[in-house]
Amino acid sequence: MNHMLSGINGVLYGITILIWGSSWIMIKFQVEVVSASISVFYRFFLAAIILQCLCLIKRQKSVYDLREYIFIAIQGFCLFAVNYWLFYLSAEYLSSGLMALIFSTIVVMNMINGRIWFGTTINLKMVFGAMMGISGLTLVFWPEIQWEDSNYNMFKGLLLAFVATYFSSLGNIVSLRNQKKGIPVFYSNAYAMTFGCLTMLMITMITDEHWNFSWNPQFLLSLVFLSVFASVVGFWCYLTLLGRVGADRGAYATLIFPIVALSISTVFEGYQWSLIAISGVVLILLGNYIILKPSS
Repeated sequence: MNHMLSGINGVLYGITILIWGSSWIMIKFQVEVVSASISVFYRFFLAAIILQCLCLIKRQKSVYDLREYIFIAIQGFCLFAVNYWLFYLSAEYLSSGLMALIFSTIVVMNMINGRIWFGTTINLKMVFGAMMGISGLTLVFWPEIQWEDSNYNMFKGLLLAFVATYFSSLGNIVSLRNQKKGIPVFYSNAYAMTFGCLTMLMITMITDEHWNFSWNPQFLLSLVFLSVFASVVGFWCYLTLLGRVGADRGAYATLIFPIVALSISTVFEGYQWSLIAISGVVLILLGNYIILKPSS
């Protein structure tokens, strides 16, 4: 396997980290004024329209059988609907630090799911690097994590976040399966996001959410960023990266983008770096080096 960070792989990795690292503060702007399920619906509704229009411009025709569209729908259900909805719900009970830590376990989940569904060998070097990265992320967010209350609401939030992460991992694996079948990421995302926003529409109807929208410039800016950059561009880069280097290596980006998020928080929210947080960043970067360096 070529070095993951060489050429196009490095570009995809860097763009994914920068965009998704910036999306955390944008998500905060969304949920402050609009409920979780409706926020997710708006995000992927706009993203789906953009992608479908681009498909028309590129004149990409539907040339796949029903079985392939079923798997595209499963990708949308897991990756562009349920996982985001559950994560937004868990935010009511957990700090952003603990949520980021739980989501980082997708690295391990992708390793296990890759083994189950594709027979991919679990590399001990990558397991060690992943554990080092998760340990580093624990140190980075330790001030938030240690103050979490041990009660029913915290357990509920933890359960929601872990289930959300597993759905995201399944979505990663289904996307890999679709790519192996020759379906372009751009095309599968267009239809998967369409199905995802329809799923969220059904969820909002079932849960009887109160529909509202905000014309606040901050909300509109965050919606455009999350739909265009985090969804259309970010997911194309991330899923393409998974197809090129594997679900285990590609998922390590999820341990790096919280560092970008904290850097942004330092500028806009006055986040104060501590020695323990800096030590955590060093561990994450060491884990990153171990996982991404080429085998000798």
